[in-house]
Amino acid sequence: MSEAVIEARGLEKRFGPVPALRGLNLEVAAGSMLAVVGPNGAGKSTLLRLLAGLARPSAGELRVGSAATERRAARRQVGYVGHATLLYPALTARENLLFAARLYGVRQAPERVASLLEEHDLSALAEWRAGSLSQGQARRLSIARGLVHDPPVVLLDEPFAGLDRSAAGRLAERLAALRGGTRTTVLVTHDLARAAELADDVLILVRGRDVHRARRADLSPEALEHAYLAVLEAAAA
Repeated sequence: MSEAVIEARGLEKRFGPVPALRGLNLEVAAGSMLAVVGPNGAGKSTLLRLLAGLARPSAGELRVGSAATERRAARRQVGYVGHATLLYPALTARENLLFAARLYGVRQAPERVASLLEEHDLSALAEWRAGSLSQGQARRLSIARGLVHDPPVVLLDEPFAGLDRSAAGRLAERLAALRGGTRTTVLVTHDLARAAELADDVLILVRGRDVHRARRADLSPEALEHAYLAVLEAAAA
């Protein structure tokens, strides 16, 4: 893919003698969404942290953004939403977004924050302290925080975890809106149905290895679940 925004070659990450990723090759095109699925300990969150610049590879090559982009500038091109919300519970929803906007040097920060609050159905909660929000509301706010600097690459780690069906459905609608255009998204999830619904491509990781890939044409929930169960059975054999 000549238009790859994310590219990895022989990517490895070890924690002492323990390998978390083993020789991963990866390309993600501009404007596409890649879902990464796999059992616990497969290396999914490790991959996301490498893409976010929060950890360094043990071996291999990794590029996020333009090849000419300096490392610190490359990190500014990424919006990372991890397991932790990174919200300050004593600050209001608006104050959390304003704080993040100022960290990134966002121009016209109040206007950008107001737009995000409306976009994520949080305007009515703007003056609520983050610590008083429900899990679903806090998750939406954390995603808005990750988008405050309008990054071309968005990384999401288990955004559906702990949400009820209604809240997960609303979140899926917002994530679907991220697809297309120039924004590139990598979604780590255990929810195979959501992966099939949202992603252009799915990568299945097992023990740090790429064991299966599927493209959108093959991404019915049933087909993805069948492939997932097959690779887990093969890995356990």
